[in-house]
Amino acid sequence: MRYKFKRGHSPDITRVARCLEECFPCEVQMIKEKCILSYGAIERMEVWLDGKALCVETTSNKNASDEQVLDTNRRFRQFLTKATGYTTKERIKQAKKEVEGA
Repeated sequence: MRYKFKRGHSPDITRVARCLEECFPCEVQMIKEKCILSYGAIERMEVWLDGKALCVETTSNKNASDEQVLDTNRRFRQFLTKATGYTTKERIKQAKKEVEGA
């Protein structure tokens, strides 16, 4: 999934890595300009920059409990808000615009 950055939120992988560390209490590995982590209902998450876009690819842990899923989703949304500057509502609005425009 690709996300845009709001004005004032720089597309800087070091800053994005700090956002990950703040939102997910786990080790965040940096491998070739990609941040990689595993937490709760996320078996593996890779985060990288493609120009001025934040790219996120996740693999779900299918054995996660409902509580883990809720916690992980909350932390993921917090991360996206911190990293991109856009709220969940704003990101949904952007996604709808992209689909309508395509």
